[in-house]
This record gives sequence, C-alpha cells and structure tokens, in this order.
Amino acid sequence: MTTTTPRGTITSGEPEPSAGRPDQPGRSGQPGRRSPRSGFGLIGPRHGRHSVSVDQLAALALPIGDDGVVIGVGGEGRPAVLGINRPTPYDVVLIGGLWTAQVLALRAAATGARVAVETGRPQAWVQMVHAMGGGQNGLAVYEVGRVPPQGASAGTPVLVVRDCGMRPPRGRVSSGPWQSVLTLLPYLSPVAPRLIRQARLVGVQRISPDEAAELGRALALPRPDVETLPTLADGLTLWCADRDRQYVMTQPTDAEIGLLGTPRRMD
Repeated sequence: MTTTTPRGTITSGEPEPSAGRPDQPGRSGQPGRRSPRSGFGLIGPRHGRHSVSVDQLAALALPIGDDGVVIGVGGEGRPAVLGINRPTPYDVVLIGGLWTAQVLALRAAATGARVAVETGRPQAWVQMVHAMGGGQNGLAVYEVGRVPPQGASAGTPVLVVRDCGMRPPRGRVSSGPWQSVLTLLPYLSPVAPRLIRQARLVGVQRISPDEAAELGRALALPRPDVETLPTLADGLTLWCADRDRQYVMTQPTDAEIGLLGTPRRMD
C-alpha cells in the first residue's frame, strides 16, 4: 500500500509481521495461532522499503505510446496518431479533400470503430461500402439528416463523418462519449468559423491565399504557416489543436491506393 509520510516521501509499505506464524512454535513449544493471512497464500520474502522524494516523483514514468488511428507521418518521419475513440465528446473539422476523409474513415474502421457517413453524395462512398462487406463490417452510409442514434460505447466506439458540402446543417447526431464527429468542408465556407470554434481539432489542406489569411486569423496561425497553406502538396495536412500545430503527410497503403487512388486535394 502506498502512503505519504510527514516528510513528503512516497513509500511502498508492507504488512506488519503477524504475532503468530503457523510454521513457528509459540513460547510453550506449541504451534502459534494461525494468522488471518493464512488463507491467502504464503507470505513472500521480505524486502527493504523503497522511498523517493517528491522532487524525484515526476521522473517516474512509463514510455507508453499514443493509441489511435495512424493518420500519416509527421516531423522526423514519426507516425502521427489521432485518438478518435475517446470517453468524452470530440469534434474534428477537416478543410480539405474527400480522399483524406475516406482514408481516415477506413483506418478508424480498421481499429474496431463503427463509421457512420452522413453525405449528400452517397455514390462517392459506395465503393468503400462494397469493399467492406456491404455495410456489415463497420461502415454505413446515410442521407443528410438521416443518421440514427448509434449507441456508442467503450466496446463499440463510433466515428460519424459528415460529408454534407459547404454548408452542412446542424447534425441530428452530435459528438458524445465514445462518439467522435469529423466534419468535412471542401473550402472555407461561411459556417466554418462556427464549426472551428466548436472543434477540438482542425485539419487544413491546400487553400487559397485569401482563405489562408482568414483562417490564420481564426486559428491565430503564425505568418509562415499562413503563407505555406496555399502551397501544400496533395496528402499534406496542417493539424491544429489549441496551440499545437503539426504537418502530417498521409501516405496510403497499396490496398488504399487500389480502393481510393492516390492522394488528391480536389475530387
């Protein structure tokens, strides 16, 4: 049991030795009374106590990697991971191409999430539905405003992809525990500022210089990022969360290329 001592150290305590041990005789030579621990297995070897000062406590950490969907390669060639399956509501806005949204949907489904696509162009998603077993294996397509409650839970997380054009209506199904929502905008539309304010994460692909200037004010982007946005290559996305920014290149697998083609900004 871990306790805090008056001196400010953390110690790993151990039970005090019992007064009577079943394997030791008492003063009269008779076996002692059995300890209450006797029904819980043998008492292990005794070790010295270990302590660490409060100042050293922060150094005790385990190198646990991120858990989520690999959305591409970030700086220094390291995988960039997006944690979509969360116990709290999570809204993502992607100002970019359909290709990137579809890759994210495929990879989310591969991690065990159910993907519900709300779209006004179902023909653009039908090939994915067929490739994944006709909607029986994690991906279903619905008309705009027709997404039913998904019943998300820790065991069956859900990603709702809203592909509803420049002015997506307010969705019937919103983000919630274990249910994230990804809204795709092909360009910086009039409803983008509202969606950006509500989002926890914003992804931006190649846009015009005027859009970059407007988005730079909305996201408080540094001038170098504003100047870079109109020049981004296909498949390259600037992801922004609070004050964190990261450029990520989405590199498709052979299977994704066979299904969706090569990266592209325009559809």
